[in-house]
Amino acid sequence: MCDRHFQWSLRQNDPNVPNDSNDPNGKIIPVHQGTHDAPLQDVLSRYWGYTAFRPLQREAMEAILDGRDSITVLPTGGGKSLCFQAPALLRAGVAVVVSPLISLMKDQVDTLVGNGVPAALYNSSLSSDEKSQVVAGLRGGRYRLLYVSPERLVGEGSETFLNRLSSCDVSFVAVDEAHCISQWGHDFRPEYRQLGRLRELLPTASLHAFTATATARVRRDIAAQLALRDPLQLVGSFDRPNLLYRALPRGTLKRQLEEIVARHRGEAGIIYCISRREVDALAAWLTGAGVPALPYHAGLPDSDRSRNQDAFLSERVDVIVATVAFGMGIDRSNVRFVIHCGAPRSLEHYQQESGRAGRDGLEAECALIYSSADFMKWRQMLESNGELTDAAVVLLRQIERYASSTACRHRHLSEYFGDRYTQDSCGACDVCLDELEPAAEPVVLARKILSCVMRVGQRFGANHVVSVLRGQASEQVTGRGHHTLSTFGLLPDASVAELRGYIEQLVGLGLLVLNGDEYPVLGVTAKGIDLLRNEHSYPGLALARQRTPRKGAPRTRSRAEAESWEGVDGALFERLRAVRLEIARSRGVPPYVIFHDVTLREMARLRPSSFDALLGVRGVGVRKATDLGDLFLTAIREHTS
Repeated sequence: MCDRHFQWSLRQNDPNVPNDSNDPNGKIIPVHQGTHDAPLQDVLSRYWGYTAFRPLQREAMEAILDGRDSITVLPTGGGKSLCFQAPALLRAGVAVVVSPLISLMKDQVDTLVGNGVPAALYNSSLSSDEKSQVVAGLRGGRYRLLYVSPERLVGEGSETFLNRLSSCDVSFVAVDEAHCISQWGHDFRPEYRQLGRLRELLPTASLHAFTATATARVRRDIAAQLALRDPLQLVGSFDRPNLLYRALPRGTLKRQLEEIVARHRGEAGIIYCISRREVDALAAWLTGAGVPALPYHAGLPDSDRSRNQDAFLSERVDVIVATVAFGMGIDRSNVRFVIHCGAPRSLEHYQQESGRAGRDGLEAECALIYSSADFMKWRQMLESNGELTDAAVVLLRQIERYASSTACRHRHLSEYFGDRYTQDSCGACDVCLDELEPAAEPVVLARKILSCVMRVGQRFGANHVVSVLRGQASEQVTGRGHHTLSTFGLLPDASVAELRGYIEQLVGLGLLVLNGDEYPVLGVTAKGIDLLRNEHSYPGLALARQRTPRKGAPRTRSRAEAESWEGVDGALFERLRAVRLEIARSRGVPPYVIFHDVTLREMARLRPSSFDALLGVRGVGVRKATDLGDLFLTAIREHTS
């Protein structure tokens, strides 16, 4: 039977748990309400090497230890998993974690076991013998955490499995990626809806929902569907100060990609595309250009998708080009850039997808390369799927406004998700880093562009309007007599990219609109007509263009990047990465299961020379220091000698 006592120091004779010098007899110390702080800090330090809580972690852990249902919303990289992993070592019985992706389960369990935490998974990837071993482990009380898929709990044949669990006293159930349970969430999954049965199937277990993205409406739906009892709701800040946001009007896409990827040579990145065809084409082009990249989308065979994802997670390849089918639960923490080659369908999707960068808290770049045609594509796709609701149109409009905005992007995202943003400058977006140059006379500029759209009869797309404004006497322009228009050559010194950027901004501001499906054309809105008639009708109008980089100028660094590298020996960091990779390959696990980049960077800053000094590095617990310390200390000594 499973151990039925509260504990914060596990038995000393458990082979999965290192001895604790503060608990020489290996005795079980009961935990009472109101006394959670010391045991939680002990667990954090001993198994994860952390000495402090991140925002809302303490409150989320205490809710679990008090047996109170809860909903916790923390941004990607905010330490969400630790909120339910640490308390599992302190409550009686076994904690069950519902996770949607098998690959994520394996990586998280590998990491936990590497830290000395007794954990297992139970899903369809296991053989019959492996399943029997897990069941035997449950009966013997060997596990504190069990990861399962939703189908294991509420699918066909789940009763037998639940009976086995109930004999082990399930202490609590943590539902990860809980937004999937809500039809109002951005990634609704019908199988998650059945998790509402858990309340009646496991009546004594407290239920805890975790997600990185959930509006107030989604949180209400989660609480109702899981039948949560007076749940504590903890909603963290949505701002990710370590992420550098850029929004670029689509020009020559491959050139734009080359510039971004060149800033991240040898680093991990995800490139998102709207269509599968573009995924395949860009992956092949990048590989041919000397940047090995693999495709990932729903049109690939399951075996290819799995192989490509494993190659990315194990760092055999650093760049993956994907549709949005890739990413939920991706646990590679050192993704240093995420590029969207086309706008996603909502700011919720953008926050979730761009949030896969910098999960370790270190600097990362999120670049959105967009055009107005992206939003037309989404409207067509949603309409063909019967999903073009009024709500979907509003969501598209919101991401369009974000892309074309000339205001701080951290502020825009924070306020969209209901946060107050109090900083004057984020120091981590193209606007606040002064990469955008305000137009000197935005009203005059806007009226010239609007006038040109009117002069060509509101029957042509952006490329044609740009050609007329620049005075390009192409066959298409002269053939229609547009070289005789008063707006021909009105902006001869502006580049194509600059003018396209202004047009995108005017669409985002609601002064221009794209009409038509297959071949969208520009039209002037009622608001645009007002501006043509009255130059004072749009007070505060602002337009901007990308500044031309100065030759030889150093790469722009965000505030977070400058701070994260302060005092770090870059050469030692790379050497430690090589040691980590060698260990990971020998053990058949992803490198981040060994140590995160943030821990290696801290080692390269502090240069510990002893076991005790190594334990002072954030992210190094007793188990890993004992298991791996000599290898890393040797590398540090050899580098510094």
